[in-house]
Amino acid sequence: MQLFELGIVYSVIYFGAHPRLIVLTNQACKRLAMLSDSLDGWIEAIRKCKYLPEKDLTKLCEYVSELLMEECNVQPVSTPVTVCGDIHGQFYDLLKLFQVGGEPPVTNYIFMGDFVDRGYYSLETFTLLLALKARYPDRITLLRGNHESRQITQVYGFYDECMNKYGNANPWRQCCKVFDLLTLAALIDETILCVHGGLSPETKTLDQIRTIDRNMEIPHKGPLCDLLWSDPDDVSKWTISPRGAGFLFGQKVTEKFVTLNGLEFICRAHQLVNEGHKSMFDGKLITVWSAPNYCYRCGNIAAILDIQSPRNFSFKEFSAVPDNERVIPPARITPYFL
Repeated sequence: MQLFELGIVYSVIYFGAHPRLIVLTNQACKRLAMLSDSLDGWIEAIRKCKYLPEKDLTKLCEYVSELLMEECNVQPVSTPVTVCGDIHGQFYDLLKLFQVGGEPPVTNYIFMGDFVDRGYYSLETFTLLLALKARYPDRITLLRGNHESRQITQVYGFYDECMNKYGNANPWRQCCKVFDLLTLAALIDETILCVHGGLSPETKTLDQIRTIDRNMEIPHKGPLCDLLWSDPDDVSKWTISPRGAGFLFGQKVTEKFVTLNGLEFICRAHQLVNEGHKSMFDGKLITVWSAPNYCYRCGNIAAILDIQSPRNFSFKEFSAVPDNERVIPPARITPYFL
């Protein structure tokens, strides 16, 4: 169904039981209508750990970009919802995550970034999440992590993986355009903030996060960088991060931000937690890690956060898929795990 007003096309597109009003140009609207018939087939293929032909990946990236352009920097999400941490290309463990948490669209998901790099199947992992986002746009929220970056992916594996599988860099470039449009944070029931890394000394309120221009490569400093790179720590004030980007922030900063913005707590990812999850600062900050046996050698378990309401939530823990149940590609050339 289309509505016309002053040359703008308002298209109501149905994805299963989920209608979505999107504001698009005529050209974009036609592209979305054509692609909607392909999504189920793409999802079925990707779930078998197959990557899409280049032309289909390009269409998918353009498709999802149209959806992401509608989303604000702090995207509102309603409970119940399941929040996930880093995935890092561990495709078979992502499938295990869906077994534990429930399949979309039955389960509503927030993924807090770092979909790519280090794991064997960054391309298939990211493509599956994009296809699910396209198919169920209001049931999959994708946040940007510090690895959703041109610079980082050229060092830690995703760029080389795209080159090896496609023979050229264009698919990687298309994915990077999507990276630039990923939202920075999600706000659950107006009271739980989800962000990949942490806080920034330049954004004391949610409204300040909402005003950031996010459509760019991650800069080396500034609030966009800080939200994706910062870490909580036992510090009394803002401290330069040993990572070389972002800051360390402590309980005082966290409590002040939570109180000022009317939050229950902050949920983030970005740091390996051997138990899959960790609560800090009297429960005002929670780290969730969703890549079990990280880099296929760390031995950690993973977790996802099932939030039924702001004060009713629980963790679901899971271990890595055994090696005999996953396909391991040939020996890698670049030591991405270092």
